[in-house]
Amino acid sequence: MPDTPEMDAVRDAASGMTRSEIRASSSLASIFALRMLGLFLILPVFAVHAKSLPGGDNATLVGLAMGMYGLTQSFGQIPLGIASDKYGRKPVIVFGLILFALGSFIAAAAHSVLWVIVGRAVQGAGAISAAITALVADSTREQHRTKAMAMIGGSIGLSFALSLVASPLLYRAIGMAGIFALTGILSLLAILVVLYVAPAAPALPAQKVSFRTVLRNGELLRLDFGVFALHMTQMAMFVVMPSALIRLGHIPLAEHWKIYLPIVLISFALMLPPIFVSEKYGKSKQIFIGAIVLLLLVQIGMWLVTSQAQAHWMWLLVLLLGFFIAFNILEASQPSLVSRIAPPAAKGAALGVYNTCQAIGLFCGGALGGWLTQHVGGSSVFILGGILSIVWLIIAANMQNLPRRGHARAAAI
Repeated sequence: MPDTPEMDAVRDAASGMTRSEIRASSSLASIFALRMLGLFLILPVFAVHAKSLPGGDNATLVGLAMGMYGLTQSFGQIPLGIASDKYGRKPVIVFGLILFALGSFIAAAAHSVLWVIVGRAVQGAGAISAAITALVADSTREQHRTKAMAMIGGSIGLSFALSLVASPLLYRAIGMAGIFALTGILSLLAILVVLYVAPAAPALPAQKVSFRTVLRNGELLRLDFGVFALHMTQMAMFVVMPSALIRLGHIPLAEHWKIYLPIVLISFALMLPPIFVSEKYGKSKQIFIGAIVLLLLVQIGMWLVTSQAQAHWMWLLVLLLGFFIAFNILEASQPSLVSRIAPPAAKGAALGVYNTCQAIGLFCGGALGGWLTQHVGGSSVFILGGILSIVWLIIAANMQNLPRRGHARAAAI
């Protein structure tokens, strides 16, 4: 009996990722990883290093230096996402990586916190997250897209873990200027991956979708707020986390990687079962809501621990593990959901809005986290994170539960 489209759909649902999908996902995840490593390398040491620079005694300026990248990202994500819909994904990605490298070299030559802020601003202008995630979505089938996005989310987490190990060692060996220069070199290497390793982008849909359609989609707006809240919380946390480990655990900055690395790796292993359940059984909403609840509980716990003078530092480790489990689940799920909900001809635009909200969250988390730390106290950033988590939970409560497309088709046969 000849194959039918319905039978093909059943096979697609049961099959794993194709070789082409694995190549696309892994190569694009590596580009994301190289770029994010350049960003994360400064987080564990910059707040301490900044004290040796003019302006470094101002926690607000230090927070701006850490978060300025996110502000300029917020201006570039939508235009570059729309440009990737119109002119293709790869040219936009290469352009953004060049800007990121330029900003890195400016920061490497900086002799004050203000010039570091300028360099971080130019780095952020290379806003290519939307173009990369749109290319992943273009290159993978819908039933495997969460896996592909999980590769990107995993690459971000691994980059973060590696930065926690390498940053203190690199800071000791080549200094902050060397770290910034290295980030520029990594960005240039990522261009080679785009041109010679990543597969050719599929042809883009010919039909046009108005940008207003993207902005009026309620399901997309829920996800846009979610990524804003997640990354604002993350950046604000890591304005105070190094100091909390030093104060409560008496752990030198150079030894923090011994804390972060195993926690991040364990969190990857623990986030995989929920992602598997979400993808195989169409439980995306339940897993999503559960991760937000976990994020809220972590913020409450962090506030309780850091507001005490003599709290046991082991509680920080438990709470950090909970944070990274929730973060990894949400980081993998949200862009996949955006790519599934958005019209095919407007994936770049929808992901541009999504990544703009992410970038604004990074900026606000760094800037507001620094301001709260200076004027209210470090534990106040977790009150902020808790409020954001509660608002997010309310907004996400009525989100759609999207089943896997392949499973939905199979059920209809």
